[in-house]
Amino acid sequence: MQRGDQAGLTFAFYGRVSTEDHQDPQASLAWQLGRARELIVPTRGHIVSEYFDVGISRSLPWKRRPRANELLQAIKSPSRPFAAVVIGEPQRAFYGDQFSMTFPILAHYGVQLWVPEIGGRSTRAATPTTWSWPSTAA
Repeated sequence: MQRGDQAGLTFAFYGRVSTEDHQDPQASLAWQLGRARELIVPTRGHIVSEYFDVGISRSLPWKRRPRANELLQAIKSPSRPFAAVVIGEPQRAFYGDQFSMTFPILAHYGVQLWVPEIGGRSTRAATPTTWSWPSTAA
């Protein structure tokens, strides 16, 4: 499977929902996927893999979240079916300095990161001390 051609870029989706505030996992998945698709469909992108953590605190690092860790492992494979990762709601995906800890891993393996708040692909040269998501939302 090609990871990006005239048919568009292929994406893995990552999302997360906390159940401590009685959030509905299915509804949360649907709106996060919706936001992700709104971002990538105009570029003919499509989601080929979904990674969604349920009931996992965003304060846990990606390596300690089951589905986020699976995504990190998939990123390492040269035969992965996607060329980019799309996040529907970054405040559900990242907390504190997690973006700055995760983005370099994606970049190292040649995986693009797309988030709605920056209007698409992130090209930020992130290091652990350069940038972090606000830590206000649950």
